[in-house]
Amino acid sequence: MKDILNRLINHETISKEEARNVLVNISAGKYNHSQIAAFLTVYMMRSITLEELEGFRDALLEMCLSTDLAQYDPIDLCGTGGDGKDTFNISTLASFVTAGAGVKVAKHGNYGVSSGCGSSNVMEHLGIKFSNEQDFLKRSMDEAGICFLHAALFHPAMKNVAPIRKELGVKTFFNMLGPMVNPAFPKNQVVGVFSLELARMYAYLYQKTDKNFTILHALDGYDEISLTGNTKLITNNAEAVLRPADLQLKSIKASEISGGNTVESAAEIFMNVLKNQGTAAQENVVCANAAVAINTAKNTGLENAFLEAKESLRSGRALTALEKLQQLN
Repeated sequence: MKDILNRLINHETISKEEARNVLVNISAGKYNHSQIAAFLTVYMMRSITLEELEGFRDALLEMCLSTDLAQYDPIDLCGTGGDGKDTFNISTLASFVTAGAGVKVAKHGNYGVSSGCGSSNVMEHLGIKFSNEQDFLKRSMDEAGICFLHAALFHPAMKNVAPIRKELGVKTFFNMLGPMVNPAFPKNQVVGVFSLELARMYAYLYQKTDKNFTILHALDGYDEISLTGNTKLITNNAEAVLRPADLQLKSIKASEISGGNTVESAAEIFMNVLKNQGTAAQENVVCANAAVAINTAKNTGLENAFLEAKESLRSGRALTALEKLQQLN
C-alpha cells in the first residue's frame, strides 16, 4: 500500500488490476485504518480514472455474495448519492411505484454516509427485514414484486471500510460503485449519478456489458430526475435531455423535494407519498423517476410510462408492494 499511496500522492494513476488488488487486500484486512483513509482521501481530491473504477467494480463483484433472481428479470433503481442535495428517498419510493406497475425490482441500497438518510435507513425504520437468503428474496419478489438488497449483507468484504466511511462522513469512490455492484446482477438498471463526468464513465462501462440501462444526471447536480431543471439521459443507444415539460410538468423548486435530514422525517415523507398524501412536487418527481425505470424495462415510451407510474401510486398498488414486504419475515 505504501508504494501505491506514494504514487497516488505524486498524481500518478493505478491500473485496473492494481485497483482490483487494493480492494481485495482491504477486504483481507491487510491494511490499517490510516492507510485505507488515506487511499479514500486521494479520490476526494482528484477524479477517478476509468481503469481504476473498473478495477474497483470488478473486485467488489468478485467478492460479493451473489443472489440469482434472473427468473424475475428485475430492474434496479439506484443512485450514487453524494450529490449533497439532501432530497427525500426518491429512487427508493420510485422503486415501489415501479413494482406497483408490474415491473419486478431488485433494489440495492445502503445506509446513508454523505446524506442524512439512505435507503437502508428508511427501509429499516419501516420494518423491512434485511436478508441475503435466496428463499426470502424470492418470496419478496413473488409476493411484493420487489426485494431489498441491503449492501452490507452481500458485500462482507467491505466491513473494514464501513466504519472509516462513516467517520469520514463525505462521499468517496464507494458512492460511485454502489449502483454497479448489485449482487443480483440485474440486466435492467436505472442509475443516477452526481456528475456528468461520472455519467460518461458509467455509460462507457455499461456499454461493455449486456445490461439494458438508463443513466441519469440532473444538469443542476442531482443524481436523479429532480424536475428542478433538465436531466441528461444516456441509454444503450441514445442520449437525450429530458425537460419537465416533456412529461407535461412544470419545473419545481429545490426546497419542494428536500426532506431527508432525519430518518423519521424521511420515513414520514415516504409514507405520505405512498398514501397519496404527499405534495404534487413530491409525487411528480417520484413518478418521473419510476417512469424511466418502467420505460427502461418495457420500452413503452416515457409519457406512457409516466402515466403507468401515476396509476401505480394513485391506485395504491405501490403502497401494497411496501405493505407486503413489511409482512414478510
